[in-house]
Order: sequence, then structure tokens, then C-alpha cells
Amino acid sequence: MNLRVPVIGILRGVDPAFFPDLMGAAFGAGLQALEVTLNTPGGERMVADNLPLVPKGHLLGMGTIRNVPEAERAVAAGAMFLVTPNLDLEVIALARSHQIPLVAGALTPTEVFAAWQAGADLIKVFPCRAMGGPRYIRDLLGPFDHAPLVAVGGVDGDNASDYLAAGARALGVGPPLFGAQALEQRDAMAAAANVRAFIAKLASQASPIS
Repeated sequence: MNLRVPVIGILRGVDPAFFPDLMGAAFGAGLQALEVTLNTPGGERMVADNLPLVPKGHLLGMGTIRNVPEAERAVAAGAMFLVTPNLDLEVIALARSHQIPLVAGALTPTEVFAAWQAGADLIKVFPCRAMGGPRYIRDLLGPFDHAPLVAVGGVDGDNASDYLAAGARALGVGPPLFGAQALEQRDAMAAAANVRAFIAKLASQASPIS
């Protein structure tokens, strides 16, 4: 799963009627990957119906995939990648069998290593903030220096660059990426402006990993 832009936008509970405009605005503002959670009402239909509208080189996936039956539902909906909040080796195997990129949830060093060894494309460290934020990412990369970690949970515009500087390969971000008010008011233009500003700030603060 090659992310040119190291941000996965996470949408939970988004209105299906608003989603096409929001997706188009977010992709147009520079976002490459967008995740709709499986526990969003109508989420599977939302993904299936909007797949034809995904621009080339962009990704529309599904998250909050907790077990194999849920993974099968997401695959049937056409999800272009899967994201789990927990480690389930059978879900990793299913995704690999379908050649669908998987971002596997993990928290402890043992889980991170197990996900990496099982072939997860990326490893979602969640909830990251509760474990110490960027410092925890840096600590995990001590023994697992090549593990492709994605920081999720408490990532916002103020700390996003710190996670990348600590070595995170990418970030999973919800309302702080789009703007909570823009989502609440269903304002796609405002959401696009927020996405553009978030990505631009990351680019301007990019620094080598120490």
C-alpha cells in the first residue's frame, strides 16, 4: 500500500447523502486514502456506490474490521483496503488471499511483531496517544526498525508532524483532518480547505527521522 500522502482520512457515521461530495472534495484537496468504518450506517453501500467515482491513484477502503465475517463484508463491498482496530491473523490471511492491502491494528510489541510477521501491509498502532504518542512510536521502532507503523488515535494538526518525525509511516486522522464543524454542517468546501491545510502543514514541517 503505497501512500504518497502519509494520511488516511477516517470517516465514521458520515451521512451517505453527503459522502460523494465529501469524498470528491477530500481527494481534490490532496488526500489519497479515505476509510469508511464498517459500523457507519449504510457504510458498505456507500463504498460500493462510490467506487466508480474514486480517481485513479486514490483509495477508498473500510475500517473497524474486527473479524473475518466483517472482512468478508468489506471485500464484498469492494473496499480497496481494509483497516482493523485489533490484531486478527485470520483477517490478515484473508486480505492477502484477496490481494487487498491491510492495515492491521496492534498495540503491544508482541502484537506489532505478529502483524508484521503475518504480512500486514501497514501496522496501525492504536490507541497511540494513550500509550505516549510519538514517543511510543519511536520506542517501538527501536527493535522493529523497519516496521511500517501508522499512528492512530489522538492525531491532530498540532502533533501530526511529531508522529512522522518519530518514524510513523503514515497517520490515521478523523475529524481533525476534515474539521468537526465542516462535517457537522456538511460543508464539503470547508472540509476540503481543512484537508488541504492539514497536508500542507505536514509538508512544510517535514524533517528527517532522527
